[in-house]
Amino acid sequence: MGDDKNQNGDAGRSRGRRSTILKAAGLTLAGALVLGAATAGWAYWHLSSNIKSVDINSALGDDRPAKSVTTPTPTGSASPSAAASPLPTEALNILVLGSDSRSGEENQKLGGGSSSGARSDTAMVVHIDAGRTTATVVSIPRDTLVTRPSCPLSSGGSTAVAYSAMFNSAYSVGGPVCAVKTVESITDVRMDHYIEIDFSGFAKLVNALGGVTVTTDEDIDDDHSHLHLKAGTHHLNGKQALALARTRHGIGDGSDLGRIGLQQKLVKALLEQIASTDLLTDPTKLYEVADAVTGSLTTDTGLDSLGELRNLGASLKGLTSDNVKTVMMPVVTAPSDPNRVVAQEPAASKLWASLR
Repeated sequence: MGDDKNQNGDAGRSRGRRSTILKAAGLTLAGALVLGAATAGWAYWHLSSNIKSVDINSALGDDRPAKSVTTPTPTGSASPSAAASPLPTEALNILVLGSDSRSGEENQKLGGGSSSGARSDTAMVVHIDAGRTTATVVSIPRDTLVTRPSCPLSSGGSTAVAYSAMFNSAYSVGGPVCAVKTVESITDVRMDHYIEIDFSGFAKLVNALGGVTVTTDEDIDDDHSHLHLKAGTHHLNGKQALALARTRHGIGDGSDLGRIGLQQKLVKALLEQIASTDLLTDPTKLYEVADAVTGSLTTDTGLDSLGELRNLGASLKGLTSDNVKTVMMPVVTAPSDPNRVVAQEPAASKLWASLR
């Protein structure tokens, strides 16, 4: 009887220990889940709060080119959940600006100049075709002379119309709103979205992706951008890629037109690097890339959250670098200034008409 009592006591204590262990494990798991959810929630909030935005639609009102007519996507036999929130497939036009922002220590170290002001160093109209499997990227030379329209100012009032103004002056005098209005006025194409990234953001993005591989057709020797490369294939880090995007004195005739070709190479290289980096299987890398992008991003209010950017990215999953065409707006030397260009007609108008 005594042995039975001991056995029963041992069994009871064993069950008690197992129960305690299971409770502790359950509490630990619950804590981990709560902590994980809290961390994920914080990360989502942090990345979304990184993004700066401008309400371009409200600022410009209805005095704009018409939106493209969208044909609803058939849902077919899709599941109810898929039919409820299908990924968008309509054509899009996005104005993408690279800003040489002078704010912040990082931008100044990378060549942003003085502590105030910024210019649109790079301007591209990205046209994504319906279905979102092909795209055309049109670069607008910053030295193009245009008629800059009157633009509303956030402080009230508006800028004056300016004739034979440099294209990149629109951003300088009126920020993203004036940049969008100027592009729409010279193209008659509605910009559905606006995305701007500054020096430090571009460099961080390239670094987060592990660099980009670019092939140059000629030696580059530019003391202004601090880039010195022999002709050939190079794997560039963020600082080098930024220098390549900015170089102009070490190639061709030293004009903005030669630089555009290098910028278009970089666009392709970035797309290829993103495609080769399986971000979905590496949460740490995904967060690093997202943090690099959102921390230096300004968008219109239609893209100012992580969810909206994620949906845009998901809708482009079928778009590969091979299906991205890069071109430059046709230009000729300006009659009034050999150091400036103007749109070449009717070629420029035909190009913009193809994107409507």
